[in-house]
Amino acid sequence: MFQLKKKSLVRGTVLALFSLWISFRVSGFPNTHFSVWLVLVFLLACAATWDTARCLQKRWSFYHGGVLLLLYVDLMILLMISFLLIAPFSGVLL
Repeated sequence: MFQLKKKSLVRGTVLALFSLWISFRVSGFPNTHFSVWLVLVFLLACAATWDTARCLQKRWSFYHGGVLLLLYVDLMILLMISFLLIAPFSGVLL
């Protein structure tokens, strides 16, 4: 898990979920406020998505389908973090 040259689904998934948890803590959800640290958390989630995408195979299999499902989860995490970045400026959450 700690060898960065090897592909690892566990590392990418844990890193993405950890970045989501950190983003909730940093933004002060549900009373969101802007924090510069959220940009770093967003970049960490991007790195986790890249780490998950490295595990894709060239031919379709159930493993490939599972990796695609995890990539969709990573994209939802990225959208949630970007929402927490933008929400304090838009006034959506009071």
